[in-house]
Amino acid sequence: MESTQSAIEARELTKTFGALTAVSSISFDVRRGECFGILGPNGAGKTSTIRMVYGLSPRSGGTLRVFGRDIADHPRSIKAEIGVCPQENNLDPDITVIQNLEVYARYFYIPGTIARQRALALLAFMSLEHRRDAKVTDLSGGMMRRLIIARALINEPELLILDEPTTGLDPQSRHQVWERLNELRNDGMTMLLTTHYMDEAARLCDRLIIMDQGKILVEGKPADLIREYVGRHVIEVSEPGEELRNHVRTARLSYEDLGHLLIIYGHDHDQLYHEISSRYCRGGCILRMATLEDVFLKLTGRGLRE
Repeated sequence: MESTQSAIEARELTKTFGALTAVSSISFDVRRGECFGILGPNGAGKTSTIRMVYGLSPRSGGTLRVFGRDIADHPRSIKAEIGVCPQENNLDPDITVIQNLEVYARYFYIPGTIARQRALALLAFMSLEHRRDAKVTDLSGGMMRRLIIARALINEPELLILDEPTTGLDPQSRHQVWERLNELRNDGMTMLLTTHYMDEAARLCDRLIIMDQGKILVEGKPADLIREYVGRHVIEVSEPGEELRNHVRTARLSYEDLGHLLIIYGHDHDQLYHEISSRYCRGGCILRMATLEDVFLKLTGRGLRE
């Protein structure tokens, strides 16, 4: 029986590549009509997870149901209800912008007249109607990403999968994409999003998971995760002295010591900030609002991932 609540149900989902376990027995649900994020450093298992969801990569273990159906048993019907925006630019450079949409529509057996109508509507939605007859190679990076999203919507999917949709874009282009995705979410579109931009996840996602080394570390709403793992405010102290380090340890504050920078987490740091800035700040001292990036770095570490 098809679930009325969940678009995706994963239980003990696993993906292995030989001796490497890319996804290790993770479980999560994506509710219909929400934007659900999967965050994590490079190699965390994000892309391996979503490729199993849309049937590109078979799972190695566990169960995975999309719209109440097992993806392994009903791949064609499920794929017909999914739109995918991949990381890479795989547009056809030899045909025009509108032809990229119309040709892609053939994979879903959409009649030509309907494909043309949908293509024109999607180009207008993505503010690309003025480039309909241009070659893909003449588009900017932001226009290409918007075209890929438009192509993913040509079959009017129930679920839109976005794998790092704004990577490499300038701030203006990112905000244009965010506006369109927010419109889709407000219209009830279910979205599964992976991103390296924490502000993107905080802006778009209703709920999210943070993964590392193939496992889920936390799950929840962005604001709830910030309050639980970091607090309301963060104090950053440049070049901290041992006196401040001793004070932080004695007061049993939550902190990270990066050597040249001391990061102090908490719920109400106004009074503490004034105390530290007046007594201990030899370099710089700032008080700022906590962010999802603070949660991400606290849980996954600050080392570079290749």
